[in-house]
Amino acid sequence: MSCEIEQAATATPEVVALITALESELSANYPPEQRHGLSLDALFKPHVHFVVARLDGQGVGCGGVALFSDFAELKRFYVKPALRGRGIADAVLHRLSEVTAAAGHRVLRLETGTEQLAALRFYERSGFARCAAFEPYASMAASAIATSVFMEKVLG
Repeated sequence: MSCEIEQAATATPEVVALITALESELSANYPPEQRHGLSLDALFKPHVHFVVARLDGQGVGCGGVALFSDFAELKRFYVKPALRGRGIADAVLHRLSEVTAAAGHRVLRLETGTEQLAALRFYERSGFARCAAFEPYASMAASAIATSVFMEKVLG
């Protein structure tokens, strides 16, 4: 199987299915006020680069990077559970890191949840380290980020 990473320009049925699966997984562990993912509409704003990973033509993962003035943030990063551990997340992260660097940013940040143990291991293995809450999370009520883990990586 070959993994292809392609930019998604709109919320296709494939994108909707991937985001719905991600939301289903997250809702099992976190109440709505502790989930900070971008809406489908927000994923396709000019400052967001969103990609879909495909194996043999089938959408199996996705992720986006929101580009801000001084850093970039991973958003809606997901790989179907049955296909994790096959390098798909590595391929998505590699593409989004390239987009981040091409935009002139050296810092890539993310927010994930305390119960996303596989994601935490993946990010740590990929060179991310825990950091303090950054905006907009730093201004949120403590209850809204009680289950959040913040991480960042300086791109080389």
